[in-house]
Amino acid sequence: MTDTRMQILNLAERAIRLRGYHAVSFRDIADEMGIKSASIHYHFRQKQDMGLAVVDRYATRIAECLGPAGELGWPDALSAFCDVYKDALHQSDLQCLCGMLAAESLGLPDIVSDRVAMFFRDNVAWLMASMSDQISDKRAQALAVQTAVQGAMTIAVSLKDHSIMDSTIQDLQERF
Repeated sequence: MTDTRMQILNLAERAIRLRGYHAVSFRDIADEMGIKSASIHYHFRQKQDMGLAVVDRYATRIAECLGPAGELGWPDALSAFCDVYKDALHQSDLQCLCGMLAAESLGLPDIVSDRVAMFFRDNVAWLMASMSDQISDKRAQALAVQTAVQGAMTIAVSLKDHSIMDSTIQDLQERF
């Protein structure tokens, strides 16, 4: 990946995590980089192409942090999953990219919205793969974890209070 393409993706991801998909433009990114917006179009024909590339890169990064599905047993998998979100919050003070996009999903291009949905389905499947067969409704438990961590991140960013994420994770670890 070229340095210019990488820089575009970095700026686009940050901008989306701060302001949302619809508040980001090629012109804004080009201005921030000190280049012409035509240079952005060289790398991404349309905004949805850039949006999809940002989500794909983000989802790949999260998947690499988590490792293969089923590799960790429960509760180690729960801790690993929570740590990915917790570390992201502590490092950036920003919303999860896919959480931000999920809030806009009805207005996103279908290809981007579908990829965001896949991100969450993949997370739920990863959590389910780590659960013992004794858990009766793995999907419900995995969804409860995903929604709790995602919601805690959203509120922690809004209130500028990381302890919300920390206490939510502690509660999840005690419950599950």
